Amino acid sequence: MPLNKYAPQANTHRRTQSAVLAGAKELIATVGLVKMSMIEIADTSQVSRATLYNHFRDKESVIAALCESECARLITIAQNAPDSIDALEHLSIAISTDRALAHMRAHDPAPLTLGLAASAHRLWAELSDALAVVTGSQIMADLALRWLVGQVLNPLTPDDSRLQAELLISRANL
Repeated sequence: MPLNKYAPQANTHRRTQSAVLAGAKELIATVGLVKMSMIEIADTSQVSRATLYNHFRDKESVIAALCESECARLITIAQNAPDSIDALEHLSIAISTDRALAHMRAHDPAPLTLGLAASAHRLWAELSDALAVVTGSQIMADLALRWLVGQVLNPLTPDDSRLQAELLISRANL
């Protein structure tokens, strides 16, 4: 079986992209979305500016890729939970404790609001579809998604995350 001669390049590409997205998220958590620049993203990610621009054309494309990555992360959290209550609890905690979201609530509310209002975007549909599988119902998924969006703006404690997830699932099953 021939080895893929491009495999090392693909691995390097993934590692670089992961570093850039982690750096961008860290910058959002510390300086904010509006104030961060491509230069800061490169520096925080420990990649050269040329490398950053080889992967992303501008800050907006970095943010779009970060949104994709975060949505995939949330879907993975939901899919790896043993049941619907645990899935909602883990998602609630992930959202409520996210430092980047916390900084955006305080310092970048306009772009955060725009993102939350973009319910027609395909990422919302992907998350909704994953929640429908986890909860067993599209109606329950839509309700859970709205509950989770509320936590972007008003985070819950871990204990409240569990309690409200249990209530949401139990009342839906009545």
